[in-house]
Amino acid sequence: MSAFVDGLPKCELHLHLEGTLEPELRFALAERNGLALPFATVEQVRASYAFDSLTSFLVTYYGAMEVLLTEQDFFDLAYAYLTRAAAQQVRYAEVFFDPQAHTSRGVPFPTVMNGLRRALVQAERDLGIRAALVLCFLRDSGADYAMATLMSALPYREWILGVGLDSDERDHPPQEFAAVYARARAEGFFLTMHCDVDQVGSIDNIRTALLDIGVDRIDHGSNVLEDDALVQHLVDTGIGLTSCPISNSWAAGGMKATEIRTLLERGVRMTVSSDDPAYFGGYVSENLVALQAEAGLSDEQLVQLERNAFTIAWLPTTVRETWLAELEAYAAR
Repeated sequence: MSAFVDGLPKCELHLHLEGTLEPELRFALAERNGLALPFATVEQVRASYAFDSLTSFLVTYYGAMEVLLTEQDFFDLAYAYLTRAAAQQVRYAEVFFDPQAHTSRGVPFPTVMNGLRRALVQAERDLGIRAALVLCFLRDSGADYAMATLMSALPYREWILGVGLDSDERDHPPQEFAAVYARARAEGFFLTMHCDVDQVGSIDNIRTALLDIGVDRIDHGSNVLEDDALVQHLVDTGIGLTSCPISNSWAAGGMKATEIRTLLERGVRMTVSSDDPAYFGGYVSENLVALQAEAGLSDEQLVQLERNAFTIAWLPTTVRETWLAELEAYAAR
């Protein structure tokens, strides 16, 4: 099964670039930027990753970003992920980035954008992997800051494919950002939104995101099983969910393997991605292998997860068809 997954052409739709900051790179960037880390070794860094909730994870996640200061830092971050993803046969990735986590520290928006964009262009040329940027608003920073960030992004419209909403969901329901999303839609961005696993009001937030905001897909979202009508809405509209099994096991006490398999079998366009792999210990191949082992997925169901990902990706039709054809050829072999 691992060999089958290793060769499977893949599409990743839920990946936070800041969540790919491996301890080794964190040390290298700290040294380059003259920063002292509160750790002496890589092992100490990894040992500090003891999360029991989304909130406890975010404290560590944002703290680690202090080493990201220059355009070259952001280039190195993105290029390192794309190198690893290409080695796992990821053909295409739509990757999140959190500009507010950097501009709030005094890092200029153009510094973030130029570094990330340069990495995407070079990785496609060097490695053959294609990627696109999805700007995420930090929901616990409020709607006004989100709108200001959207305005800052407009000069880079051709470099940013869509917008998302992440960070701490508590007390920050989707409707708080309705005006921001309406403006983003008017500017031509695709729309997605985190509806994290087992949060207070998860099903209400999913309902608002789908029926009121009108998002193009949902990140996480397995709590949709609490409402059969919403599950049917996903089936009828073809809107997909981007599940992250290994990160679920850290934040929700289990991979939600049963829920993912159930939704897949009911015809929802489920996909599998790696979320924040430097912190949770698994990139996309490891997530697929772990999910298969717990949920007992067949080869065909693994192929269907990737078929779903390419189908709901925000791709030109001809490009999508090329990669779907490669996937079908691999499955046939």
